[in-house]
Amino acid sequence: MRVIICRDYKELSRRGASIISAMIRRKPTCVLGLATGSTPVGTYEELVRMHREEGLDFSKVTTFNLDEYLGLGPDHPQSYHHFMRKNLFNHVNVDPTRVHIPNGLAKDLEKEGQAYERMIKKAGGIDLQVLGLGRDGHVGFNEPSSSLGSRTRVKTLAPETISDNARFFSRQEEVPRYALTMGVGTIMDARFILLLASGEGKSEALRATIEGPISAECTASVLQLHPKVTIIADEEGASRLRRQEYYKYVEQKAQELGQDMFWFHM
Repeated sequence: MRVIICRDYKELSRRGASIISAMIRRKPTCVLGLATGSTPVGTYEELVRMHREEGLDFSKVTTFNLDEYLGLGPDHPQSYHHFMRKNLFNHVNVDPTRVHIPNGLAKDLEKEGQAYERMIKKAGGIDLQVLGLGRDGHVGFNEPSSSLGSRTRVKTLAPETISDNARFFSRQEEVPRYALTMGVGTIMDARFILLLASGEGKSEALRATIEGPISAECTASVLQLHPKVTIIADEEGASRLRRQEYYKYVEQKAQELGQDMFWFHM
């Protein structure tokens, strides 16, 4: 597990975008797993800048989003379909036929989850999965007590998650109570994983993710078992890490060796 501690959110966003862009340039036909929420917005903004100013080409990239609220259609302003168009897809040359987001209006949700898993497999699996981190340690919408081997299915959102996401809605009562989400097992199948964590509010969850025991109480902690994980946090997000000085030292030595992207070796 590689832990990168940045000065602030702006640097976190640049470092996150540099890893994603390196994957795209190394493998133009790569499959990206994408996340929503406030944390990856800056990373997406930097990717848009790279596309416009540096010619970063998304034309052959395939994407799979982690999740979608149940009951929200693609045009709903708080749907993740809308979020991705607003923050990334409308600003780069991604092929719409290569974009995949769970259908929150599906009539048979079990079949929708199974179909999503088949589409990921048909695409060759996810090369790089981007993750945010919930305040309770969830990834995707895999709330505490989720199966660590789970696949795409419906999850009931925890009260803490509903409260956190209420800022995107007019009233907390409008926040959906259910979501269709990739499972923990689905996430762990990705060849590389990039987790972004920003702010003091994520610091305890990040400590549990990196230094705590592997437990369904913090679903992100299962990332300790993945061989190719990079975690990028700002100083506030990393504030409760017991070994943060060691992580900074390791990253400094990697930079000295010119191994900024060493974890991309396949």
